[in-house]
Amino acid sequence: MFRLVRLRLPGTVLNPAAQGLTTRSRGHAQAGYAAAAALAVVLAAGCSAPHSTSGSTAGMPGTTVFTAGKRPPLPPVSGQLVSGGQLSLAADRGHVVVLNFWGSWCTVCHQEAPVLSAAARQFRASGVRFVGVDVADNSASATAYLRHYRISYPNLNDSGDLIAVKFNQLIPITAFPSTLVISPGGKIVGRVIGAATLRDLQRLIKAAQQTAPHAT
Repeated sequence: MFRLVRLRLPGTVLNPAAQGLTTRSRGHAQAGYAAAAALAVVLAAGCSAPHSTSGSTAGMPGTTVFTAGKRPPLPPVSGQLVSGGQLSLAADRGHVVVLNFWGSWCTVCHQEAPVLSAAARQFRASGVRFVGVDVADNSASATAYLRHYRISYPNLNDSGDLIAVKFNQLIPITAFPSTLVISPGGKIVGRVIGAATLRDLQRLIKAAQQTAPHAT
């Protein structure tokens, strides 16, 4: 059975639901720290330029553009919205989709939110759809967060971490915030682990727009 593991990466915040998994005996904790340190070394060695890589699937903070022909497909995603109602990403097929994972408990997400809010307005005319996934949160906090940052695009309620885990199996979204950009044909063109900048989003959206609808 797949086990969800989240690592605390620089410039990101650990999902609080994952923090509850860290209560172990001292011996187990020391072994866990050693394993995490070893994994961090492997991840760092696999990514020579953490902020801008191409074709790498190492879970380091920064922007990654997946190589054409090796882009992961978007898994089925649907659920209840923070504002009420239902949403399925299948309805956005044919459009570039920016999918952002966040939580009101995440300090870095608060830093990123104004950028996403502005980018959604900037790219609206070109048909780019923005969708948020609010992870391990409560409705009142999430609603206040969206109102404060003037985020009007739809946000899925993922209080049980069920949507996030689908992507953790596909590509290692290990910390928050994380953002995926999806082509009109339903392929994941790239991602940002950590706070996305407007330049990050412009780069990935441009790559997605240049992808033929049925290309891999």
